[in-house]
Amino acid sequence: MKLALAIFACLSLQGCAVVAAADAVAATVIYTGKTVINVIDAVTPDIVNKKKKD
Repeated sequence: MKLALAIFACLSLQGCAVVAAADAVAATVIYTGKTVINVIDAVTPDIVNKKKKD
């Protein structure tokens, strides 16, 4: 019984590590995308943000 509990605990902790790693990767991708968009917006503001003529 103790062995089964130990195996379950190890698998649960590994699952949390996988979820944490996936969360970190997703956050990195999101912030990288935001940075790329901000750089493009800074370089070409007239193309990205088209202003309406009054």
